[in-house]
Amino acid sequence: MEQVELRFDHASQASQTHTNLSAIRQSANGLWVAGDETATFEHLAWSGDHFGDQRTYRLADYVDLPAGPEDEADIEGMARANGWLWLVGSHSMKRKRVKSKDPDKAADRLATVIREENRFILARLPLHDEVPGPGAILAGTHNLTAHLREDRHLAPFLALPGKDNGFDVEGIAVVSEQVYIGLRGPVLRGWAVVLQLRLDDSGRRRLRLREPYRKHFLDLDGLGVRDLCPDGDSLLLLTGPTMDLDGPVRIVRWRPAERQGVVPKDELEIVRELPYGVGCDHPEGLARLDDGRLMVVYDSPSPARITPAGGVLADVFTI
Repeated sequence: MEQVELRFDHASQASQTHTNLSAIRQSANGLWVAGDETATFEHLAWSGDHFGDQRTYRLADYVDLPAGPEDEADIEGMARANGWLWLVGSHSMKRKRVKSKDPDKAADRLATVIREENRFILARLPLHDEVPGPGAILAGTHNLTAHLREDRHLAPFLALPGKDNGFDVEGIAVVSEQVYIGLRGPVLRGWAVVLQLRLDDSGRRRLRLREPYRKHFLDLDGLGVRDLCPDGDSLLLLTGPTMDLDGPVRIVRWRPAERQGVVPKDELEIVRELPYGVGCDHPEGLARLDDGRLMVVYDSPSPARITPAGGVLADVFTI
């Protein structure tokens, strides 16, 4: 394993983007990255010994966000394919955290579930020489979950917060015209879910979901999907707990062409077990680099990952 520094500017450090990384993809000359606490995404250029020279892009400058430009979009996945950059929000409900030792106040917060509309987005932006242009979005009344309200497997989980094994998108990969959406939750009796979609531009900067979508159930030993990326004719899945737990975390290879629908354990290959911390160093983003190595970025990085220059260390693995 090697480590490489991702260096962020003062504004991103102040908004804690560098400690909330959730999505990553390689670009022609660097990395596209996103955190889950803002409505922006960033590009970091390779300098020869680190990724830096950050450029920040406001998502609202490229698509119409349902809750406006400032509310966080909770971006949990990115894909880069066929001249497009894709970004997906968690599509999850949120339960308030307990902040008080007062039993009544704590109980009230635990009973409060919040819906934030900017989380329910799937955006596609054209890239011209690695510069994004105005794109299209699946959001609002036609967001992804609106198509799942009658789904016999997923509909019961749409109203549950993501951290409660509710519906929670945490990754996206695009292969040809197929869009694969990895779900951290729900996990159904140990089986994780990946959705396979096809989308069209419906005009007026909107995306339209072609029906029907497809569901794949993968036996990941009770883990959910935390990210996914293409690897030739396979998909690599970053897998981890769906609940608020630290681990285990591993990378798993899945070949979608071999089996559709229900994928038993013996058709999945464990590529690598990943390190994780206790209350820190949660692997959240996975990218396959052009040289075949894998890069992993971490949410809630340990102090040992924070660099004096205001950066954070990502891990690079050879497989």
